[in-house]
Amino acid sequence: MFGPHPSKDIMATTSTILKGKTICMCLTGSVAVMTAPIIAREFMRLGAEVVCVMTKAATQLVDPALMHWATGNPCITSLTGAVEHVQVAGNRSVTADVVLVCPATANTISKIAGGIDDTPVTTVVTTAFGSGIPIVVVPAMHEQMYHHPILEENILKLRRLGVEFIGPRLSEGKAKIARIDEIVNRCRDIIIQNPELKKYKFLLTVGATREYIDRVRFISNPSSGKMGMAIAEEIVARGGTVTIIHTRGVPEPPLSNNVRTIEITSTKELLDATIKELKACTYQFFISAAAVSDFRPAEAFDEKVSSQNELVVKLVPNPKVIKEVRKAFPGLFIVAFKAEVPKTPDEMVEKAYAALKSADADFIVANDVGRPDTGFDVPTNEVYMIDKEKNVFHEPLQSKRLIAVKLVDKVMETYRGKEFEEKKKSR
Repeated sequence: MFGPHPSKDIMATTSTILKGKTICMCLTGSVAVMTAPIIAREFMRLGAEVVCVMTKAATQLVDPALMHWATGNPCITSLTGAVEHVQVAGNRSVTADVVLVCPATANTISKIAGGIDDTPVTTVVTTAFGSGIPIVVVPAMHEQMYHHPILEENILKLRRLGVEFIGPRLSEGKAKIARIDEIVNRCRDIIIQNPELKKYKFLLTVGATREYIDRVRFISNPSSGKMGMAIAEEIVARGGTVTIIHTRGVPEPPLSNNVRTIEITSTKELLDATIKELKACTYQFFISAAAVSDFRPAEAFDEKVSSQNELVVKLVPNPKVIKEVRKAFPGLFIVAFKAEVPKTPDEMVEKAYAALKSADADFIVANDVGRPDTGFDVPTNEVYMIDKEKNVFHEPLQSKRLIAVKLVDKVMETYRGKEFEEKKKSR
């Protein structure tokens, strides 16, 4: 008599990347379980079905009715004649694509390591081991418990058996649950591992270049490289190969055999490294996400300049990286970035499109760096993506990792459209 659960109205509202996938969330008796409804709904916004399994201790902290509401699916709080653990983790029609134990207590982690099945959660995990389903564990407990030598041995044992651990964050005497975006992004990457971009190679620039005035002072900007590295993570998650030309102080690149890194300092070094790479290897894409300095000192002082004297520095323009790359490689698909402090979104779009035309790029990403929650050195962004036909795709404020998902989607869609048109012309 009832239709689909109303809570499923949010399914795939952020992305369809996990459409058709199922996540089994196993909840245990840590107070961090309060974050479970939020985490579950983030997975749902990416298109996934979420099925919750709860220990008795978890149900004493969060009512199963809340998780039923959050996911739109009844919770498993005990194992019955329906053989629920086999249904969700036994290679059946509704088998989960990943089993996520989040939060995981010291008790549950050690039970899993010892093969003890005395709760719905541990029995589901045991079944997942036998089925070859990826298992992800997110610890949350007091820090003293986390440093128990037997727990440390059990975590090491599970890692050797292929279990992935996310976090914890050690703070205020607690081994706190990992950040929600970190949990969602890592599980998402595990689920979507596929060769979608296997045949493509990307050259990506990341970070803020430095133009030295003397031995210790330089001209730069506040770019952290977080957006660029989020793009690298997305490329690798989809099976692509990426070479990252980066400056100092950027986040760690993804750990993958598909990643190479080249460290540079100045805009000229970045341009030289870019041209050298493009000559040495065939790349289909150049994504210019680095925040390069537009100017450099005409001459740098050999020694540290005294602060007692007035200093006049003559600045000269740096070469335009994208223009130089386009000149040397006319067939390359180029993605540019444009940082602006606009009065209106329309002004930002117009300036970005003008920059795209001027540089002869194929695609451009514009964002407002004058706001505290977007652009430089923050984990979130809001962007306007524009192609050569001036189609504008707006992505509202969200994590840079999710922006990277949408960006790679749109870049590939535009690239394939360009390929199709070129094939039509050649017939």
